[in-house]
Amino acid sequence: MRPFPLLALGSLASAAAVVDVTNGAKVEAETGILNGVTIGDNPGGFSGSGFVQGFDAATDSVTITFQSAKQALYDVVIQYASTSGEKQTTMSLNDSGGSGIVLAATSEESPWANATAGQVLLNAGTNTITFTSNWGWYFIDAVYISPSAAPAKHQVTSKLSTPNPLPITQALFNKLLSNYGNGSIFSGQSEAAEIAWLEENVGKTPAIIGLDFMDYSPSRVEHGTSSHEVEDGIAFSNRNGIVAFQWHWNAPSHLIDSAAEPWYSGFYTAATTFNLTTVLANPSSEDYALLIRDLDTIAALLLRLQAADVPVLWRPLHEAEGGWFWWGAQGPEACVALYRLMFDRFVNHHQLRNLIWVWNSVATAWYPGDDIVDILGYDSYPPAGDHGAVSVQYQALIALGKDKKMVTLPEVGNIPDPDQLELYHADWSYFVTWNGAYINTDEFNSLDFKKKVFNDPSVINLSDLGNWKSN
Repeated sequence: MRPFPLLALGSLASAAAVVDVTNGAKVEAETGILNGVTIGDNPGGFSGSGFVQGFDAATDSVTITFQSAKQALYDVVIQYASTSGEKQTTMSLNDSGGSGIVLAATSEESPWANATAGQVLLNAGTNTITFTSNWGWYFIDAVYISPSAAPAKHQVTSKLSTPNPLPITQALFNKLLSNYGNGSIFSGQSEAAEIAWLEENVGKTPAIIGLDFMDYSPSRVEHGTSSHEVEDGIAFSNRNGIVAFQWHWNAPSHLIDSAAEPWYSGFYTAATTFNLTTVLANPSSEDYALLIRDLDTIAALLLRLQAADVPVLWRPLHEAEGGWFWWGAQGPEACVALYRLMFDRFVNHHQLRNLIWVWNSVATAWYPGDDIVDILGYDSYPPAGDHGAVSVQYQALIALGKDKKMVTLPEVGNIPDPDQLELYHADWSYFVTWNGAYINTDEFNSLDFKKKVFNDPSVINLSDLGNWKSN
């Protein structure tokens, strides 16, 4: 990257200028407190006297200070340049929490663009927003802060993507929809053992159990794995609970199976040479046949659940845009094609009618389409201790689905604080906490906080579900 002329040097600028944003204002980034970053003036086209550059070390940051006459929600938009590709910055409010904000790639010819950074709840008085390096190598010119409009009424309908869903499938969707946007959220927990831990230590049972078809993957079964997740799902449904499934899909073939990348890591991109683009382009190949074999294996398990009258919140190909799983390694086109192939195979070939299809990405390019998605979700893993409303991703999903799809947190590390959800008007339908240390230690969610959440009147637990199956 070429050097840039400096308008100010040093790791820390002088006192930050304070702007009143009560009625909306633009705050120039170069007026903020600089930590490890500097001010540049090339490329041109920026506003003010320059822009903040650097962001090449993990702790590099700029902090802007401003005032609000009242506590209220405000929209934040970042004016930035990112000519070396897509980047991320971490935005934190008043020295707490931190949300990753995507800065889409810009060109040398037109370097400056705006990125929506969601909402922030400002205190009455002085506030700060800090942008910290994250992926780094971008420029921040200014921040627009404006009062948020009152949230519009959601436009979600009860129509499911599956033709002629089972009555109990429709009843589950109707139950979720009847509580969507009314200030409540369904609780969830992955794995039956962790639900037992919650019952013993918190005294509550979540409404949703999160389960995984991972060990049913044929390339894992070949190595001796077995699973009781289907039985766990049926048992929880018999308790009047809601069942959600994902699939850490071990690649159908071409596992590296080395000491560094063992066979049981086969759902990771690094642990397989299975190339989805190549396989989908060759439907007569052996690998394509193995792909269909795997789909049919999982379809048979879902048919068992269907026979037991268990509707499923089905979340396939999760976190695809991250690229760390093989189904996302070849980019959005191949992943969406696989999702559509799965939908057709499950719904039309196997006649599955018990699935509510949950898509797990905020990126527009990865979206399979309104016709085969029922719910949108985001997996949230903020730093330990951050129980914020995940409002940036909430707003992104609302925009992705044009507010015609329910949005949810199908996998979380830190449970969102119901108080924060109310303040931010973040109408997440449900959350499902990940297992292990995320739930059975105090590292991410303290015991007191877990008790607070599960006893909050806005949180819908198993005992609050009522007779939803007959609705």
